[in-house]
Amino acid sequence: MKKLILAIFALVPMFAFAAGGGAHLDKAGNDLTDKESLKRGFESYLNYCLGCHQLQYQRYNRTFTDLGISEEEGIANWMPTGEKSGDHITNTMPAKEAAAWFGSAPPDLTLEARLRSPDYIYTYLRSFYVDANRPFGVNNKVFKDVGMPHVLQNLQGVRTMDEHGNLSEATGGSMTAEEYDTFARDLTNFLEYTGEPSKLEREAMGYKVIGFLIIFFIFSYFLKKEYWRDIH
Repeated sequence: MKKLILAIFALVPMFAFAAGGGAHLDKAGNDLTDKESLKRGFESYLNYCLGCHQLQYQRYNRTFTDLGISEEEGIANWMPTGEKSGDHITNTMPAKEAAAWFGSAPPDLTLEARLRSPDYIYTYLRSFYVDANRPFGVNNKVFKDVGMPHVLQNLQGVRTMDEHGNLSEATGGSMTAEEYDTFARDLTNFLEYTGEPSKLEREAMGYKVIGFLIIFFIFSYFLKKEYWRDIH
């Protein structure tokens, strides 16, 4: 038993590293009920992420339905890949060549928010900094030696890191810091949604079940008292 407890404690740092590399994670503050935020995040994903990162477990038509996009509008304006609305959101990047370009094939992002957490994604999107020693000239504070370029640099601008590990304010981007934070939050919101599209329905059903169990317990309690009243 003692060895088991020690093994569990030994694994804690590994989980912490996987979630955020030991770096401080900022709160994303997502709201899955905000359909406009989800739409903006979906649009940002299509424009900036889909070229490398697939959502191979997410279908276009499910996304359209959940985000309040009509199928006609979705097919016309929100389907850069796929032939039918029921197709999965995938790209044509060859995995073998991608692994050679980036060191490893870009991961599928469907479940990334469940694997890493929304706070991790939100912080990651805002934590790139200049590193001349890296192949693409950038590194990331929460993902050391990341193998991807900062594809959003024209929006956020350039950041540097000092000898104490503090990031500077971004300069040279087309967005203000507040606008880019909103952009990152919308994209994170969308990726949290793809991780579990039925999350809101599941939570709503959970409250109903708990309410039913409470009412059932009350009736059961009084029924038990009624049955045992004559015996006592």
